[in-house]
Amino acid sequence: MPGIEPIGRQPIPRLILAGLLFFSLVPMVTSPVSSQRYQPRQDFARPQNKRNGPAHQGEFTFARLRYDSYGWGGWTTDYPKADEQFIYGLRGWVRSSLDISDNPVAVSMDEPNLFRHPFIYVVEPGQMELSREDAANLREYLLRGGFIMLDDFWGEYEWENVREQLFKVFPEHQLKQIPLDHPIFHCYYDIEEALQVPNYHNYVYRGRTEEKGGRIPSYWGILDEQERIMVFVARNADNGDAWEWIDDPSYPLKYGLGAYKLGANLIVYSMTH
Repeated sequence: MPGIEPIGRQPIPRLILAGLLFFSLVPMVTSPVSSQRYQPRQDFARPQNKRNGPAHQGEFTFARLRYDSYGWGGWTTDYPKADEQFIYGLRGWVRSSLDISDNPVAVSMDEPNLFRHPFIYVVEPGQMELSREDAANLREYLLRGGFIMLDDFWGEYEWENVREQLFKVFPEHQLKQIPLDHPIFHCYYDIEEALQVPNYHNYVYRGRTEEKGGRIPSYWGILDEQERIMVFVARNADNGDAWEWIDDPSYPLKYGLGAYKLGANLIVYSMTH
């Protein structure tokens, strides 16, 4: 793999202890999938009694990337419900012991706050358009220890745009397919397959998991010179929609739990590497 210039910069703050304690080591699925499918999924439901006073600011805040794009959708897709729902699931189903902020945030690539977040979610990058300044800022964030997850894009056209935008950030690196025996898939949950997580409406109303010709799901990444994954790409899948709709019994729990397990592993990896 081609080398990169030495990082030599202040790293993103690491919550290593929190990462190691991120999940309590107890079984989380308390009843069979078949018995949960047609009942309200309380482990993922919005809390009925929210805290009084100001929103709680914890040691980890779920962040998504704000970016320029063309076409419909873009960075606001599923926002903020998917992000909020993911937080509820981390607390309810995963039983996270990590102190998680109540509210998710959206950050731009020119904000100093970008560097406060070890994990940042990027939705619909198939329509993303990075400026030269965006690419430079994102590169600095990643080389200083940051981690981004790209999700919810489909087919060859959007795949080519993802590759084009990431080339602006790391022209010296190529995307590489990540094998399922990589530690990122086993740092908490054991993930044994690349799951095609479908859009809620596409599956519930059409019975389809694929979109725009994107039939084969796979995981890709860009690694630094220490072999740390900086960029994680979930190709032909919509994990964010599963986070958003897992509380709806009409959406198969298989996809919701798969998306939660993947997201949880990526957060653990980002906070411990």
